[in-house]
Amino acid sequence: MNNSERLALVNGRIVLPDKIVEGQALLLENKKIVGITTIDNIGLETQTLNVGNRLISPGLIDIHTHGALGFDFTDASIDVYNTIAHHQAKQGVTTLLATLTTTPLEILQEALEFCREWMRQDHNGSIIAGVHLEGPYFSLDQKGAQDPNNMRTPDDGSADIFLLYSDCIKIFSYAPELPGAIEFTKRLVEKGIVAAAGHSSALDRHILQAMEAGLSHTIHIWSGQSSTVREGPWRKPGLLEATLTFDDLTAEMISDNRHLPPTLMKLAYKCKGPDKLCVISDSTNGAGLPEGTVVHASGMDFEVSNGVGILLDHTSFAGSTTLINQMIPILTNEVGIPLVEVIRMASLTPAKVIHIDDKKGSISPGKDADIAIFNDDFTAWKVFIGGSLLN
Repeated sequence: MNNSERLALVNGRIVLPDKIVEGQALLLENKKIVGITTIDNIGLETQTLNVGNRLISPGLIDIHTHGALGFDFTDASIDVYNTIAHHQAKQGVTTLLATLTTTPLEILQEALEFCREWMRQDHNGSIIAGVHLEGPYFSLDQKGAQDPNNMRTPDDGSADIFLLYSDCIKIFSYAPELPGAIEFTKRLVEKGIVAAAGHSSALDRHILQAMEAGLSHTIHIWSGQSSTVREGPWRKPGLLEATLTFDDLTAEMISDNRHLPPTLMKLAYKCKGPDKLCVISDSTNGAGLPEGTVVHASGMDFEVSNGVGILLDHTSFAGSTTLINQMIPILTNEVGIPLVEVIRMASLTPAKVIHIDDKKGSISPGKDADIAIFNDDFTAWKVFIGGSLLN
């Protein structure tokens, strides 16, 4: 399809934020969504694509993904970005954040420089809307698969370097209890970066202080999150309880049915709801590789095992190897969330978190024509990015 031509997607089930529409046509033109109309009103000059009763969804948005097919965004190169972006797009993910993990400062700078330049050009595959910088300001006690040798604190001077890249950093995840974290939160928000808590030993009072400074998001609920501790007779809630309780916080959930069992996913959904809870993959470079493959990322070795990455000593998960299109049936079948809400959690809600919902995240007139057409098993049949069919 030429972007200047009008295309009608017909004979499909169109997923809107609150319902699924059948018996209508979705019109795309000039890289944008025109709207929904009846079949009779398409017009003879309009091309049509019969989608065979498949699901027509807004393109999925993954705001926390490290890599796939043996490649990691931290190892910035054209081949790395092309491979990951194309693989994600083939799964129906039309927008993502290149997520960088805790590595030496000079490597993070190189990756940020590369991503900044990448974003200035047009590429095939998922649109990389920016960087999610996961680290290096984390708690050693909640490090998970983060490399402890490269962890820092926000008051060590490195924050000045990171903030030079505020044009491409969309989310910065850190532990808000660390020295200098509250001032760092204020600086992030001033630069338009989403301040997110994660890999943290914080108590709820630390979270409240950070929220007053502008903290608005928490990463991968239950994973790398402190929970209630005892101080003498007193129970002190942690980041987990704050995430579940405070309505002003949005949250991410790895929904691969391995990081969290259905009961915990149900609790997260019950507490946060579909407009505050995002589906994320947290995919590592093991995504798309055969079972049992051992891969190396950010100074750590891990194995692809049953939909996740796991450290070789099996002490911690190392991200997921399941992408978010395959998390959709888990959330509908195992957790019992209505399909329209699951799609919203994987499209419009993350778009709102990173403030791109004016252009992306739902099938609405005037938004970018980023569309994923799914088979019943949520493999992607066709994907449009900016109105262009992905090859």
